[in-house]
Amino acid sequence: MPGVLEFSDVVVRRDGRNIVDHVTWSVAADERWVVLGPNGAGKTTVLQLADTLMHPTTGSVEILGERLGRTDVFELRPRIGFASSSMARRIPAEETVLDTVMTAAYSVMGRWNESYESIDERRAKRVLDQWKLGHLADRLFGTLSDGEQKRVQIARAVMTDPELLLLDEPSASLDLGSREELLALLGGYAQSPTTPAMIMVTHHVEEIPRGFTHVLLLREGAIVAAGPIAEALTAENLGQTFGMPITLDHVDGRYAARAAS
Repeated sequence: MPGVLEFSDVVVRRDGRNIVDHVTWSVAADERWVVLGPNGAGKTTVLQLADTLMHPTTGSVEILGERLGRTDVFELRPRIGFASSSMARRIPAEETVLDTVMTAAYSVMGRWNESYESIDERRAKRVLDQWKLGHLADRLFGTLSDGEQKRVQIARAVMTDPELLLLDEPSASLDLGSREELLALLGGYAQSPTTPAMIMVTHHVEEIPRGFTHVLLLREGAIVAAGPIAEALTAENLGQTFGMPITLDHVDGRYAARAAS
């Protein structure tokens, strides 16, 4: 499959420290990656590079065939879907759920004077139904629960049929029921053959949905392991990543980890 993301010896240096440390990594169009690591491992920085929000200090990043620093990122960004908690804070609380998703067609937050065609509204409603949000189309974003807001962000991210979908801790802070509902939806979406390449950042192996194919483990900005999830997600690699002995269980397509006694 063609590559959608290519890091070549990437370094991001801030305040005399490499927060991404000589990372070489590639993502193909049919791959679903989860990025795991402790706080400060460089996970969000990797996602910001993939979303063109940051440039490397050294090395190169190619996204959808375009190299950062040699392309117009404003033309590239509409081809990338991105959802994060920081984005949620930028969505007007008084915006309806339908408009929150539909405004992705213009890459704006908050409907103003844009003109939308009926095809845009139909597409937005289809996406809302896909993420079990159709009944909330007329609700205000600010009145939604955390779980509902997370799903609206993802619906907005897929509204434009992106070629690369980036999710920054999509199930963080959710209660058990909301988390499991979201992970089930993400798992179904990940397994569809029409889904774009996906990269999801998380802290917990319990939050890896079914259908994800690869894992990138980071510690202090450097790669501990990367590859097919069945090969790279091991107790030994997790122990190196988090700096303690770990036991890892795999049951019915889901993972669970805890400190070894």
